[in-house]
Amino acid sequence: MSMSGGGSGPGGLQSEINVTPMVDIMLVLLIIFMVVTPFLQQGITVALPKNLNNPDVDPRIIKESSIVVSIPNDGEYYLGKQRLQREQLTEKVDSMLEKIKNEQDRIVYIKSGVGVSYGDVVNVINEVRKLGVDKIGLVADKKKKGAAAAPAA
Repeated sequence: MSMSGGGSGPGGLQSEINVTPMVDIMLVLLIIFMVVTPFLQQGITVALPKNLNNPDVDPRIIKESSIVVSIPNDGEYYLGKQRLQREQLTEKVDSMLEKIKNEQDRIVYIKSGVGVSYGDVVNVINEVRKLGVDKIGLVADKKKKGAAAAPAA
């Protein structure tokens, strides 16, 4: 038994690739990625409701004395049916709030169009909060017909 050049003997070179170590490494990497992946998600997972029952329309929204701020488009503000500039909105809402004596009727309803930016709605809510209003109703369309108001505290 000589070990010259041939390589076909027991101590010679193999012409086949040994994939066992590579498979072991791949399985370890797969397990690591399976364990780590759930921790890489950003934010908090929230289960969103699938079927919402529409709340009833707040009967106070249709009163003549109710305060309804409408924002149909970005930069357009209406108090009732009167168009106002954003700077005038706080003053007019404050004068209407002074006329309301009953504390439970001091609700400001805010309607906004679908295309209105979130910042415009938040700015109106902030201005109303500065006036000391604790109850703000955000008005949304029902699934089929009418409008609903959900007072927010």
